[in-house]
Amino acid sequence: MRRVVVTGIGLITPLGDGCQEVFHRIARGESGVRRITRFDVSEYDVKIGAEADFEPEKYMDKRDAKRMDRFSQMAVAASMLALTDAGLSSQELGERAGVCLGTGIGGMETLSSQFSVLFDKGPSRVSPFFIPMMIANMAAGNVAIRFGARGPNTTLITACAASSNAVGEGMRYIREGVADVMIVGGSEAAFVPLAVAGFASMKALSTRNHEPERASRPFDRGRDGFVMGEGAASLILEESEHAKRRGARIYAELAGYGLTADAYHITAPSPDGEGARRAMQMALDSAGVAPEEVDYINAHGTSTPANDATETQAIRQVFGEHAYKLAVSSTKSVTGHLLGAAGALEAAVCVLAITNGRIPPTINYEEPDPECDLDYVPNVARDLDVRVAMSNSFGFGGQNAVLLFRRFEA
Repeated sequence: MRRVVVTGIGLITPLGDGCQEVFHRIARGESGVRRITRFDVSEYDVKIGAEADFEPEKYMDKRDAKRMDRFSQMAVAASMLALTDAGLSSQELGERAGVCLGTGIGGMETLSSQFSVLFDKGPSRVSPFFIPMMIANMAAGNVAIRFGARGPNTTLITACAASSNAVGEGMRYIREGVADVMIVGGSEAAFVPLAVAGFASMKALSTRNHEPERASRPFDRGRDGFVMGEGAASLILEESEHAKRRGARIYAELAGYGLTADAYHITAPSPDGEGARRAMQMALDSAGVAPEEVDYINAHGTSTPANDATETQAIRQVFGEHAYKLAVSSTKSVTGHLLGAAGALEAAVCVLAITNGRIPPTINYEEPDPECDLDYVPNVARDLDVRVAMSNSFGFGGQNAVLLFRRFEA
């Protein structure tokens, strides 16, 4: 089987842009949650979020930026950072390089603004760029155009599992010989009034408006909902021999991938954790890794009452007694929940935990929940020799994706 390795990482996050510096800020437990500034939230029940301080002009000219929705701009920027980190140029991509990205919502900002144009000014004033800016596959399309990746180009839309699915499917393309290099990941930019109002009306979001930095508290007994975030994460996957021939620095091996469906409810996870359990087991089996070999799990850990308890139950089912020896943390406690981009960001955290030997904490963990009884690396990062790390992502509709990374050994 062709082995797949990670050779580049690019991040656009509420804690800044880049790779190592973002990881170190996550490990230090710096919260990216603040009061929402993208629009007036004075009449909203939810007033907090993890916005990215993103300047598209740092990565593209203004003309190109104006023809992309914010989620596409972020995807292009993250992919540029990842390719630079991998030491790959556009001239090295071509027909054997592809793109596979995930998003939960796509061009929500463009959809929202152009609806207002239609309502206020009439149909003749709707932008001719409306459709190609809004449709969800345009992040992947713009990345391929920008960098000349003429291999497979796909977009996954599986809610909060989307970018984990994109990473996993990119691995499959390389394993099957369809591509040698894949730009994978996801992007999300949904800080518009309609999206925030929609999530708030579901009672999915934290209303801890008076202390934003303490609002996202996965596995803590006082959790009251997730905090919405935005950003993008791209990873460069390569066939291992391709990477070694060009002398690439290899972060880690992407060894396993599992995907399942709860087939239970449109938003709630199956209460027995059965779908999550099968996805984790599938990832282990596809990598040929025993449960007791896993050192760290970056949990989906949304800070919602149902998800955190169900995920804990599923981890216990898969790992048995070893579950209590694992380090399990949720970096959504600091970044917020990047929706369709969350999985790729957390996959990057797993890779960087392996290379840095450091486990990020779950911040705001103050009062244990009897239903959540694992080691959640509370509040302070931990040095740990991580050989195998797992990343969990579970989306609305009961769509589950799990990735397994391990230290690369020739």
